[in-house]
Amino acid sequence: MSDYFDPFDADRPLTMRCRCGEPGCTSDHDRAAAVDTLKARSLEADTAAYIDEFVQASIVKALFPQDSVRRRFLRAVGRPTAMAAIASVLPVGAMQAMAQDKGGALEKRDLKIGFIPITCATPLIMAHPLGFYSKQGLNVEVVKTAGWALIRDKMLNREYDATHFLSPMPLAISMGIGSNQVPMSVATIQNTNGQAITLHVKHKDKRDPKQWKGFKFAVPFEYSMHNFLLRYYVAEAGLDPDRDIQIRVVPPPEMVANLRAGNIDGYLGPDPFNQRAVYDEVGFIHLLTRELWNGHPCCAFGTSEAFIQQNPNTFAALFRAVLTAAAMAREARNRELIAKVISPQAYLNQPETVVAQVLTGRFADGLGGVKSVPERADFDPVPWQSMAVWILSQMKRWGYVKGDVNYRQIAERVFLLTDAKKHMKSLDQKVPDGAYPKFTVMGKEFDPAKADAYVQSFAIKRG
Repeated sequence: MSDYFDPFDADRPLTMRCRCGEPGCTSDHDRAAAVDTLKARSLEADTAAYIDEFVQASIVKALFPQDSVRRRFLRAVGRPTAMAAIASVLPVGAMQAMAQDKGGALEKRDLKIGFIPITCATPLIMAHPLGFYSKQGLNVEVVKTAGWALIRDKMLNREYDATHFLSPMPLAISMGIGSNQVPMSVATIQNTNGQAITLHVKHKDKRDPKQWKGFKFAVPFEYSMHNFLLRYYVAEAGLDPDRDIQIRVVPPPEMVANLRAGNIDGYLGPDPFNQRAVYDEVGFIHLLTRELWNGHPCCAFGTSEAFIQQNPNTFAALFRAVLTAAAMAREARNRELIAKVISPQAYLNQPETVVAQVLTGRFADGLGGVKSVPERADFDPVPWQSMAVWILSQMKRWGYVKGDVNYRQIAERVFLLTDAKKHMKSLDQKVPDGAYPKFTVMGKEFDPAKADAYVQSFAIKRG
């Protein structure tokens, strides 16, 4: 293997040297240090602080329900003085201790959570080595799984308690499309952005999608944002995705090998496999999917309605663990350390430099350039219901759904936005307003209140 790009030092090739000073070391020292650092930044201190601050804010709000009065009071005396005065007449400490008690007993402690080894699953994965699950009283086994069809089957067979989903999967399963109909729920979005269109190096002169007629592309699953975004992109270029190109399902870990073998011309796939194609010098990054829709959802964390009904306290504990991980993953300062934590064989089984390039957004593009795109991947957990409506609109556009679709009813049943906001509030995380924000996809606004009109507005469609 030739020297490869180090995202943290573009002026020199990276040598695999860990803190012990020895080249070729397995970097176990660095990985352990990364875990310790991230744990120190979060868990006990941060979670306790979140809860304590939430209780304090709730007390002040209860005493001064009018925003203007509350703000004047706090400005006049300062927060520490205000809380000291309130504590002299109210048992603030006891109330904070009560809040630290997470509520009812866990119905089930030993859990299996499936995941595909891609960076989209970063919060769900990092919650394991960093102890986020165990801090909630859960004994979680995160199970690396070969492909999305297997994820679906293991959820339907109740072999997994919860899982890493592609965002469209719970919608499709809940509607009985492509599988038996079993109600599923999305607790959080695992990642936004974080995908790319990668082409074989032999196609460097074919950057215009109008030139792709006859190309063979891979996507990770039929019910995936990858499939819907690829279809959208080529259709905007005037190609019919069902007639002018071939789209086949390939599990993410097999995408680079298929590209190398010439079985496919490219793929719209998850990372780190876009960056891995560059690392292996077999592909280049044509574009990041954030260029199509900045902030688009990709993967999700979810489970079945039955699991939630039978294990409400366990589900709440899972929710808290994954939300806490997502909050940490969103901070740029943590990305290099997270790359160390999730790169080993038990998780992504990828070179650390490949994962770091994805998470930091400083990467080689395979075309001789080095790019800096901090928003390449994000981990905003909010399961906006308008995201679900857009997914449903594309399922209808391409004929996966026939007839009328009750967009809002399905979106609100599957995407648990109210629950997400409740748990975010309990962790003193910023809670967004609304449920159905509009989005812009390739310059075209999507209004979730006019989903059918949106579907009909496209020249190329099946539905």
